Amino acid sequence: MSMAAKQARGKKANDAIFATNSRAQEAAITYGKENVLIGTVGSILDENGDIVFLKVVEDEFRNLPRNEYIAYAPIEGLPEFIEACKQECFSESRPNAYIEGIATTGGTGGIHHLVHNYTEIGDKVITADWHWGAYKQICADNGRELVTYPLFNEAFEFNFPALEALTLELAKIQENVLIIINTPGNNPTGFSLCESDWDKVLGMSKNLVANGKNKVIIGIDVAYIDFSGEKEEVRRFFKKFENLPKEILGVACYSISKGFTMYGQRVGCMLGITSDAEVAQEFFDINQMTSRGTWSNINRPAMRTMSNIVHDPEKMKRYEKEILGYSNLIEERAAILEEEGKAIGLPMLPYMGGFFVTIPSDAPAEVTEELMKEHVYLIPVSRGIRVAVCSVPKRQITGLAQRIYDAMKRVGQL
Repeated sequence: MSMAAKQARGKKANDAIFATNSRAQEAAITYGKENVLIGTVGSILDENGDIVFLKVVEDEFRNLPRNEYIAYAPIEGLPEFIEACKQECFSESRPNAYIEGIATTGGTGGIHHLVHNYTEIGDKVITADWHWGAYKQICADNGRELVTYPLFNEAFEFNFPALEALTLELAKIQENVLIIINTPGNNPTGFSLCESDWDKVLGMSKNLVANGKNKVIIGIDVAYIDFSGEKEEVRRFFKKFENLPKEILGVACYSISKGFTMYGQRVGCMLGITSDAEVAQEFFDINQMTSRGTWSNINRPAMRTMSNIVHDPEKMKRYEKEILGYSNLIEERAAILEEEGKAIGLPMLPYMGGFFVTIPSDAPAEVTEELMKEHVYLIPVSRGIRVAVCSVPKRQITGLAQRIYDAMKRVGQL
């Protein structure tokens, strides 16, 4: 017997990431954390294996006035926070457009609102085949279906023709076409679209809406933007969202989980970019209403912490110095894995930044289970093995490529 409504029956979350991480933590207690390699959850760990809390962020958070910890925040978020998110998300490449912001529960909340408010029940949502698994859960829980295109062509370049074909096919049966693009620093591959890739995506979108029948919503999941290259360079593509037809809405789903190391505080901001004032106002109104009907309002102290830092030049200098140090550290870790993997012929998807590197595999579950015998904990994803280089110290990254290679051979993958 089920007490649930029809659309809820049979729902069950089987999150491989958190399940594997729990096993890793238990192993660390049993065998000592120095003897266990944990490359599971997307959080930065330092070279001692401890979770990173940026010092400038910790200082600001711990020294807020009492009322900032306990008072409600506005449904749409603190105004200073919204402006700080615009500043940090876009930096010198803020589009000359109407931009509205709504505070969300991390970047995840922005993805939820996009699916909920810009597609209809039964609609399909487009993303790449290499994607964060929660996209599928968000779509399914809202009565939508996630459909995918191959992210890479044979040369491991952005497979624009595949995206275009799927988009045009979907546009025949749906008025609104929602495309979610996780860049820069795609989870799980570390791949990023270049500026010419964006030219193709936006050119396709303009051609499509010219028919007068379709609208295109481009959701940009920028959770890893602070760890994907030089700050201004990786943000330049945002300028391309200027002067677009009003039937194209860009939405950046920005998160302070990664860049401000406040993962569990669950705070982000969805930023709507449009050439039309009415579309901007509608964006604000409908997403604020959905926030009220889901989480009501979000974490005030985290919003205040972030906005205080961004609006204080001296604190921002400290912040940028710290974040650059950890960004460089993650790049160094990824480089070790890439170089050692290349030397022994371990296949690897293109990495350009972010928290993760992925090794393609037809049997990822078997390979990761084999590695667990050596107290190496990585995440099996669809057609690959995800390594959270953000969390593995360099001393453990060294030699990891060989361990993965040997495990793949043992299970008949090489």
